[in-house]
Amino acid sequence: MSINSIDHDEMTEITDKWDINDEVESQKPNKSVKSAQARRRIEALKEIRESGLTLEEAKELGIWH
Repeated sequence: MSINSIDHDEMTEITDKWDINDEVESQKPNKSVKSAQARRRIEALKEIRESGLTLEEAKELGIWH
């Protein structure tokens, strides 16, 4: 398909129908994803504590961000 064969009026109509809120909402993680991320962070902190490292040392080693 050539760029010259694109119907620009049709493209404009399509983009006018887009809603930015639909795009933003689809990018937000849902509650279960947030909970899973929190659990992973807690587990990582427990492992750091059990290893005897401080948070500063873990950050220096790249283990904790």
